[in-house]
Amino acid sequence: MYQNFGQFINGEWLKGSGKEPVIVTDPGNGKTLGEIAAASAADTQSALASAAAALVEWRTTLGWARADLLQAVAKEMTLLAAEAAQMISQESGKPLAQAKREWELSTDQFIWYAEEARRIYGRIVESRVPGGRCEVSHEPVGVVAAFTAWNFPVVLVARKLAPALAAGCTVVLRPSSEVPGSAMMIFECLRKAGLPAGVANLVVGPTAATYEPLIASPVVKKVSLTGSTQLGQQMIRDSAATIKRLSMELGGNAPVIVFEDADLEKALDLSVATKFANCGQVCVTCDRFYVHQSRYHDFVQGFAERAEKLKVGYGLDEGTQMGPLINPRRLKAIEAIVADARDKGARIVTGGERIELNGGYFYAPTVIADVPDDALAIAEENFGPIAAITSFSDSDDLWRRVNNSDFALSAYAFTHDPARIRETVARLEAGMVGINSYALAAAEVPFGGVKASGMGREGGSEGIHDYMNVKLAQIVL
Repeated sequence: MYQNFGQFINGEWLKGSGKEPVIVTDPGNGKTLGEIAAASAADTQSALASAAAALVEWRTTLGWARADLLQAVAKEMTLLAAEAAQMISQESGKPLAQAKREWELSTDQFIWYAEEARRIYGRIVESRVPGGRCEVSHEPVGVVAAFTAWNFPVVLVARKLAPALAAGCTVVLRPSSEVPGSAMMIFECLRKAGLPAGVANLVVGPTAATYEPLIASPVVKKVSLTGSTQLGQQMIRDSAATIKRLSMELGGNAPVIVFEDADLEKALDLSVATKFANCGQVCVTCDRFYVHQSRYHDFVQGFAERAEKLKVGYGLDEGTQMGPLINPRRLKAIEAIVADARDKGARIVTGGERIELNGGYFYAPTVIADVPDDALAIAEENFGPIAAITSFSDSDDLWRRVNNSDFALSAYAFTHDPARIRETVARLEAGMVGINSYALAAAEVPFGGVKASGMGREGGSEGIHDYMNVKLAQIVL
């Protein structure tokens, strides 16, 4: 498959001219899936030139025409669903059912933003000047450089491409080199749908050949990133010279509060399914659990019992509920987090060890109880199959503990008290809050965080405005 695609520049699939190939590994067995001729810096410059040339016409293409093209992309994605899900599962390791769902959510992005392309509204403001009229309009920001992570190899791509194209921007996208084939699937759908040459471009290759030319170029007016907080900080510094607009979805370390009136069975069923989806490699997953002391014992026991029943295995195998970590580096990182918790007096209730399976990067679903607040499992994003559980009794101290984090992407709580629900939503420091639910990611609602978890929003009617400039015109007749 990789040989059929490669770099997508100016509407064509091309082989990169980089010196070293990109080697893609299946995390479920450690074997090589394939190789890609990597992009060189010259390839990236060619993609930039292509995007700049295409912008002239694309930004003036009627919103209705852009909408029709995005709907055509969604139709092509529907036809490619089975093949794409298999690629997603092999590259990322996630179970096939989760891969299918990710492709469906990605398709939703194009459907939603096709409609948003028709709804780019301005407004008229009463002028103070006699005979005057103030018009507020929105225009595409220009060429966009987009960077995506490996944990959701298609939905992260769709979240950037769909609103940018709907707004009238052109794009050069650089996906993670660990999961490039999944992004290629979307670009093949763009090609089949008839997207004009140069409007969307894909470059896959090393940082020096892809990231650096895009960040340094004055042609790029906006950068969109999904990645680590450290990368986001570096990107802010690197883009300062050319003063680019930035939107970033960065790391998370989501707290979950289980109050004394919570439906414990529902909280456990939802939490276990969410925590171990994609082997815990989800920015908005539930990481640290604060459980009222009256429900603490039952919650810990119930969590461990459910975790032990999960079927861990290769993503394409029938019935697999949790796959591997993405690479050996994540295995070592998870081991370090568990060792730190153990050293600080926490109790490993279940898991806490590697699983030897097919040569893949597997780690057991892990539940850790009595975790102190300074342990890495609570203080930092673990990004793996670790559920760190602690207790609380005093609600005032609870808010201090829960909000004592630089990360503020998502947060959750389980309670049925209406007054407590309103207080919880108000007091949790996060860009997104779930009450009795973990369902935050959908095309029709804004997705993003605050503090060190990023800036800007993807999804919803808000998402398209991150790709548009606001213009005021004072017109006097």
